[in-house]
Amino acid sequence: MLRIHDTRARQVVQLQPGRMVRMYTCGPTVYRHAHVGNLRTYVLADLVRRVLERRRVRVLACRNVTDVGHLNDTGVDKVVREAEVEGRSVRELARHYEATFDADTTALNVRPPEHAPRASESVEPMIELIAALVERGHAYALPDGSVFFDVRTFPTYGEISGNRLEELQPAHRIEAVDPRKRFHADWALWKPAEGELTWDSPWGRGFPGWHVECSAMALRFLGPSVDLHLGGIDLRFPHHEDERAQSDAATGHEVVRHWVHGEHLLFDGRKMAKSTGNVVLLSDVTAAGLDPLAVRMAFLEHRYRQQLNLTWDTLRAADRTLRRWRARVAEWAESPSAPMAGEHVARAEAALDDDLDTPATLRVLRELERDESVPPGARLESFLHLDQVLGLDLSADIGRAPVLPPGAGELLESRARARAAGDWKEADRLREELAELGVRVSDTPEGQTWA
Repeated sequence: MLRIHDTRARQVVQLQPGRMVRMYTCGPTVYRHAHVGNLRTYVLADLVRRVLERRRVRVLACRNVTDVGHLNDTGVDKVVREAEVEGRSVRELARHYEATFDADTTALNVRPPEHAPRASESVEPMIELIAALVERGHAYALPDGSVFFDVRTFPTYGEISGNRLEELQPAHRIEAVDPRKRFHADWALWKPAEGELTWDSPWGRGFPGWHVECSAMALRFLGPSVDLHLGGIDLRFPHHEDERAQSDAATGHEVVRHWVHGEHLLFDGRKMAKSTGNVVLLSDVTAAGLDPLAVRMAFLEHRYRQQLNLTWDTLRAADRTLRRWRARVAEWAESPSAPMAGEHVARAEAALDDDLDTPATLRVLRELERDESVPPGARLESFLHLDQVLGLDLSADIGRAPVLPPGAGELLESRARARAAGDWKEADRLREELAELGVRVSDTPEGQTWA
């Protein structure tokens, strides 16, 4: 069974699932396009799901949509602010970027969760949760309609991130500690406001704080016990610390069994952020002529707990590997089927079970690709079996007329000229370059052919 790193336990742990695993993943904030760095988290969640389902474990997945409550540094909701900038209603903006997110995850072969609740449609359970925290003495309401979580009533705060409550300092972006708080690390559960994206509550009209939504939606759609909670490493503090405190304080027990975090993604050595002008969207990848699943392949080349420095060169290399494997699978499909290469498949699956060691799994596939002692039909069955977890659509070219990848036509023409000139060394070099693109070249008395 799957072994995975538990952030709170600070070690790799063996999952002990029953017949079903309940998994929650923090979803997108839908006020702009998700970049490929954001999408890494959702490929991770999909990989966990596929590995578990291969072991015949049912996964009940929930991934929220944040369309309210995510404030910028000036205290304005990011969704409201961006709607003003783009001249749309809040609903139009949120639904537009939710749809583009869904299209991106579909292009990356991320299976949709059973539940994808929107924060704006889940305010009632948030109000119920806040009321329960106030009643239990873990939150306090102020005359102006604000409600804050009293962090000092939750003594194990900091177990996920390692931050000690007594050592926490006010956030550097806040000039002065809010005097309304009992303690500077308390956070808002409810904020008084009027206008769009506000609701009536026992404390007055307003809207929920960002952290409370994940607690409320996880409890509402997955119940009082969540086996796996996933997210990017940037959410470890304060979001997941605050979420754990809210959920556990409201229920009186530890709600999440295992916290799992994926590392940051850099692009050309820099953090991907709009402020640095270093944002790459999935649409940018496809506009460059690359298969969107080249992004998934590039993610799989690294462990999820490793910081990944993505570049256009690594994406192009991943695209070449993807196309080559699809071409090989289509070629092997012309041969009689044979039992899987058991030793190779066992090693690849063991790597997946070992804290999602996808680089080791891909190394086994490369080894199998080159192993001519294994019948083509066995290699076909092995690749297709493992692709049920990898999600790379390696069967895409079976039965399809071959299509040259970008740049291959020019290489074939250059090779034909090299052969005509008797430059066999150059012809061999171009053959190898074409093979990297997934194009296999054969020489016949009538000239070169390709497949």
